[in-house]
Amino acid sequence: MPDDPRAFLKSLFAAAVASADPRLCLARHLPEPPKGRTVVVGAGKAAATMVQAVEAVWPRPLSGVVVTRYGHALPTRSVKVLEAAHPVPDENGLIGARRILETVAGLSAEDLVLCLVSGGGSALLPLPLDGLQLADEQAVNTALLACGATIGEINCVRRHLSAIKGGRLALACRPAQLVSLAISDVPGDLPADVASGPTVPDATTCADALSILTRYRIEIPANVRNVLESGRGESVKADDPRLPALDFRVIATPQKALEAAAAKAKAEGIETHILSDRIEGEARDVGKVLAGIALQVAARGQPFRPPCLLLSGGETTVTVRGAGRGGRNVEFLLALALALDGHPQIHALAGDTDGVDGLEEIAGAYCGPETLARAWGKGLRPPDALMKNDGHGFFEALGDSIVTGPTLTNVNDFRAILIT
Repeated sequence: MPDDPRAFLKSLFAAAVASADPRLCLARHLPEPPKGRTVVVGAGKAAATMVQAVEAVWPRPLSGVVVTRYGHALPTRSVKVLEAAHPVPDENGLIGARRILETVAGLSAEDLVLCLVSGGGSALLPLPLDGLQLADEQAVNTALLACGATIGEINCVRRHLSAIKGGRLALACRPAQLVSLAISDVPGDLPADVASGPTVPDATTCADALSILTRYRIEIPANVRNVLESGRGESVKADDPRLPALDFRVIATPQKALEAAAAKAKAEGIETHILSDRIEGEARDVGKVLAGIALQVAARGQPFRPPCLLLSGGETTVTVRGAGRGGRNVEFLLALALALDGHPQIHALAGDTDGVDGLEEIAGAYCGPETLARAWGKGLRPPDALMKNDGHGFFEALGDSIVTGPTLTNVNDFRAILIT
């Protein structure tokens, strides 16, 4: 067993992130150069690194523009990198979305559009449909992020309020050849959910989007309701004859990241089990469930015999109840720690592979057998911290936060539980 469980778990997190570095995994997925121009567009937290990966190997001139999160830009030679807000969109994202549509206008059938999409692209490409304003997208987005909706539900609504998502960018690229390269940050790697699917058709409808808003009792402006009820926000469907030939290539996924971490653990002699790459639900509930599994392993050797490592990914959600500093990974970890109640054999780490859990530049945190005792000793009240959604405040006070800085990629949540 590792002498330092915290360092061991951190090394697994680093291996998972490294597996999704575009500079290592993108080149082999590129198409053949076209006879005409090659234009690069896209959005996401990995957009700048993806551009660098393309520029490093592409044999012909390039042009274009991509949008990434503030602080995630990198030097590029010929493709412009713009920065905008995430997770709530801002005016710079709107400017970027318009620039992308301008960039793909007027191309010929001999030209190629490379669309680079990754996690965060939905918020980074706000472009309201006619009759809507940026403030409408911001209000709906903010409410969805706070209500506990799944990422699939959130992106369904986004697609039906947007003039660029839900396949609309694909239509704008005609008649050029279109190839999308994607780093998936969504459970199941569904193309329509990666950056809300700007270059792929969408099977969901305006009625679905309205149903989601109703289910979560979200108050929506009258003009948003009108767009959805009238059907004016309908996304592009698979049978639309205007769609160009679709070529969507997924270059990195949550599953591949978990496999990279598992390979590293097994190389160090640790029996490893990947539970799932697509766990969803309330973060605190997932924490309780995975704690129950870990306790069963430790006490009864079921379903796996200790020592072993349990890995999982996906995207949980947080229903905001308090005014604390939180994110879904630290919320999960705090609930896990409470359920484990200081079990002497169990250590865990949870983090967002983009380096940003929630709204803060903190990837996640570590917890071990002494976490709760140390917290009580410092005058912290762990149940109160969970009630206030204050996972970052809690783990930061203990010195157990995991801070990586922007990783410039994103393959969703990473959770590792070590049972010694």
